[in-house]
Amino acid sequence: MIDSIIFDLDGTLWDATYGMTESWNQVLEKKGYDFRLTRELVMSAMGLPVEGIADTIFYNIPEKEIRMKLIRLCFAAEEEWLAKNGGLLMEGMEETIKELKKDYKLYIVSNCQDGYIQVFLEAHQMQEYFDGFICAGDSGMSKGKNNLLLIEREGLKNPVYVGDTQGDMNSAIEADIPFVFCRFGFGDVTCEHNIDKLSQLPALLKEI
Repeated sequence: MIDSIIFDLDGTLWDATYGMTESWNQVLEKKGYDFRLTRELVMSAMGLPVEGIADTIFYNIPEKEIRMKLIRLCFAAEEEWLAKNGGLLMEGMEETIKELKKDYKLYIVSNCQDGYIQVFLEAHQMQEYFDGFICAGDSGMSKGKNNLLLIEREGLKNPVYVGDTQGDMNSAIEADIPFVFCRFGFGDVTCEHNIDKLSQLPALLKEI
């Protein structure tokens, strides 16, 4: 029986790509770059580690050092924007999380930078519903290893990982835990357990 749920963030609990695109383009304009990002390009980088995001978004900048410096500036601008405006919450997210909290411990594991999960929790007043979180920007480790770290740290017996990309599924496999794929997110995954909206998750968990 499932006793805890580990969530991915982007594409699973919220969509922050509108705010990312706007704030990142503001950084590019301030820095004098003559190109702008599309939301589609930003979406294509969701779920990747920081270096992968920089390589995807700034593919036209050959110097790795410059790409990494620029993405750090974008992250800072993004957090400021999202703290003020929030993101687009996935349909039924708040209601479903409140329902799940009655029966499960809830966590977030993401490849994001340190501070990003905190912005989500604070902007949408969700702090009381989550028992903890780990991000790659804090630990320096992959999502799969962060799942294992969280499981050990929290003493979880039968957790499940809920996400929306192949990377999320791979991280669940690495941690040897079940995976639930969110079809409404950013990725395309072939998986045994699927949901089309978050409100379907409580019923599905009883079948795993």
